[in-house]
Amino acid sequence: MTATDIHRTIDAVWRIESARLIAGLTRMVRDVGLAEELAQDALVAALERWPETGVPDNPGAWLMATAKHRAIDRLRRSKLQQRKHEELAYELEFDQAQAGDAHLDQLDDPIGDDLLRLVFVACHPVLSTEAQVALTLRLLGGLTTEEIARAFLVPEPTIAQRIVRAKRTLAAKQVPFEVPRGEELRERLASVLSVIYLIFNEGYSATAGDDWMRPGLCEDALRLGRILAELMPQEPEVHGLVALMEIQASRAAARVGPDGEPILLLEQNRGLWDPLLIRRGLAALERAERLSAQRGPYTLQAAIAACHARAASAEDTDWARIAGLYGALAQISPSPVIELNRAVALAMLFGPEAGLTLVDALTGDPALKGYHLLPSVRGDLLHKLGRLDEARTEFERAADMARNARERELLLKRAQACGA
Repeated sequence: MTATDIHRTIDAVWRIESARLIAGLTRMVRDVGLAEELAQDALVAALERWPETGVPDNPGAWLMATAKHRAIDRLRRSKLQQRKHEELAYELEFDQAQAGDAHLDQLDDPIGDDLLRLVFVACHPVLSTEAQVALTLRLLGGLTTEEIARAFLVPEPTIAQRIVRAKRTLAAKQVPFEVPRGEELRERLASVLSVIYLIFNEGYSATAGDDWMRPGLCEDALRLGRILAELMPQEPEVHGLVALMEIQASRAAARVGPDGEPILLLEQNRGLWDPLLIRRGLAALERAERLSAQRGPYTLQAAIAACHARAASAEDTDWARIAGLYGALAQISPSPVIELNRAVALAMLFGPEAGLTLVDALTGDPALKGYHLLPSVRGDLLHKLGRLDEARTEFERAADMARNARERELLLKRAQACGA
């Protein structure tokens, strides 16, 4: 394995393991900022040693052991009690198999799940909502500040400042590493759901990099969502979010071609959609709708996803219902992105001209200034209308904005097709 291959492997391992690594370290040192620092130290150690020694059989366990050793050194330098040293040293004696299976055991005890605890710590009320979401995406999703900024459509320095201040605030307030209970749990639920869904979305459609999807992020988000559903069985929006993620995750195998290229929804082979995940999603949606007649934003989005899941083919899709659901969603959660999606549904229902009128009305919205899907959708509608030169310009503009290599390639191919 070449040095380049090893560095790519390290990057992949970090994407997969960083959230569990930081969560486990936070449980030990009770400081989110210090836990992330220790995890980064372990990453640096891997970058230094693995090119010489090779990638270990269990890279996640290696990173955790290295980080724990660093934690012990740090605690000794801080002259903490010998009892804490012994506790950390004891944890190092667990073998790699036990470390690899630990997360499976934790599924039986949602309160004891380190990742879930980390979510609620990052969503503590001492932080602003924006800081809660940004910090959790950083710690659990392993996302860069740039990727988080794109998810929020805000400048990157703003996200960086939020993360730094959030970690300082949590340390200063000595926020306990635990899942809250009772009313406090419900108060933090909205932020937690938002964070989990943004993590899922980053895995479902990566904002940057060479891969169209990051399945590990989708799996983490789904696992956290399912745990929340067990923890809060009477909360309809928890089930709504789980339903949404289950149904979207069912399309994973059909969303990527043999060479890693993206395949758009209407062009996917629906025979590749996972029927088990669809059934789970529809069951979760039924629970959400049974618990409350007033559907929240996640339940409405899950209902939209269900329309696609129930359609045997793209032509059978109930676009009228989808457009109506987007209208209802816009009423309770106004957003230019929702309006863009509603425009697509109306274009499928009434024709591209109707959709283009709505899309053109959104072109001046500052929140969509750097949003590449706006020119992408506009290019698609112009292409359907036969206005190929304009469509090519829009696809090229979308490609310039896109940071994901696979998505950029797709947009450039669509631009070239307009020229041909």
